[in-house]
Amino acid sequence: MTNIYEPLLWKNPDGVSPEYSPALATSWSASKDGKTWTFKLRAGATFHDGSPVNSAAVKASLESSKKVGGAGFIWDALKTVDTPSDDTVVINLSYAAPMDLIASSTYGAYIVNPKALDAVAKDAKYYESGKDGGSGPYTISSYKAGSSVVLTAYAKHWAATKPAYSTIDISIVSDGITAQQMMTSGQVDWATNIPLTSMTSLKRNNKYSVIKYKSPFNYVGYFNTLRAPLNNPKVRQALSMALNYREITAVGGQGYATQARGPVPAGIYPYDPNTPQYKMARAKAKSLLASAGVKDLTIKITYASENSAEARFVPLIKDAFEAIGVKAEVQGILFNQQWAAAKKDPANAQDLFIVKYWPTYSDAGVDNLWSLFHSSAKPFFNLSYWKNAAYDKLIDQATELSGSDKDAAQKLYSQAMVILYNEAPGLYLYDEAQVSVVPKKFSIPKYNINYPFSAFFAGVKLS
Repeated sequence: MTNIYEPLLWKNPDGVSPEYSPALATSWSASKDGKTWTFKLRAGATFHDGSPVNSAAVKASLESSKKVGGAGFIWDALKTVDTPSDDTVVINLSYAAPMDLIASSTYGAYIVNPKALDAVAKDAKYYESGKDGGSGPYTISSYKAGSSVVLTAYAKHWAATKPAYSTIDISIVSDGITAQQMMTSGQVDWATNIPLTSMTSLKRNNKYSVIKYKSPFNYVGYFNTLRAPLNNPKVRQALSMALNYREITAVGGQGYATQARGPVPAGIYPYDPNTPQYKMARAKAKSLLASAGVKDLTIKITYASENSAEARFVPLIKDAFEAIGVKAEVQGILFNQQWAAAKKDPANAQDLFIVKYWPTYSDAGVDNLWSLFHSSAKPFFNLSYWKNAAYDKLIDQATELSGSDKDAAQKLYSQAMVILYNEAPGLYLYDEAQVSVVPKKFSIPKYNINYPFSAFFAGVKLS
């Protein structure tokens, strides 16, 4: 997507200054109260059909993103969009929000050709034939569903430096081992989905560099807090203390993971290195279960069968529970089925739901802390079904403060994460690193934690 579509701004990788780079906007500013943002658009930028990227197109995209749901929640503060000129967009908010961060989101912030938006409104399958509505450095020249995508450099793209490669031929290969074999045999030049279990052997291959980065990926387990005895925080604390986090992290992350401090991954705001962690303490866990009067407890665990890391570490959770006298039943099913079942009938759903989660954009307060544990009338991603008024209040206050006083918001988020530790509505397992295998014959742009699934092909060249 990042090769075909562009947002108003790009958020730069960790440690790079300035924090943002211009994309379709070349300058931006906010009012003192943080409720009005003005973006000046890039002269000469066009969509792939040649039509201009102007203020009307930006307005249509932002309003469409907010309306369609899903990642559109990032535009919750959006009240109105004004277009005083073709190259000026004024975004008016109902409360102060970090619009530079939101406008650089990896989801829900791309500016789309209004003609494509109109076409999708008439036909939801419009994109399935390989059409695109972007302005990026590449356009789609062919697409075979589940098989391949061919990208061609867009000759009229605004960037002064043109891509080194005019054609990018992408094979869609879901199996990581197959992708690895295709790369090492020379069938393809580069593969991006190589399994962690292969990194040791690839490190020994002098054709490749194996590079580790922080990522936004975080593993969590939701306890079903609607069902006794999991509605008792003591029981949830006991189960949290049963786990051997070092072993789970080593087996799941294959040496490329660290124990989580709550559901906010390291490197993403509002991560707090002082957030407490559970450690294995099985004697204390047994004592807590006894004090709660728990006997003959069986925990039903579900995980996404297509996730190989979960398949590796979930049996260790089962073993840990059984070590404190709690039986466990494990079921691996496709994530969409797992998720649908958890949302449909919470009272009779799983006892523990394992999930890999990452934020929509680089704010895990507005996303992870809200999406995963803020109370809601109907479950969506809060699959612990947990409700806590004090937690909700802190998150709501922090969300509204984050656009005007990030430090004050951080303090509130940190307090909320202590509540998550004490109440233990979930297991906070580990943060997974991003591991890139880079063929040494190529110079490839540095991994950007803000766009975790993106390979920026325009910056790829021979070393």
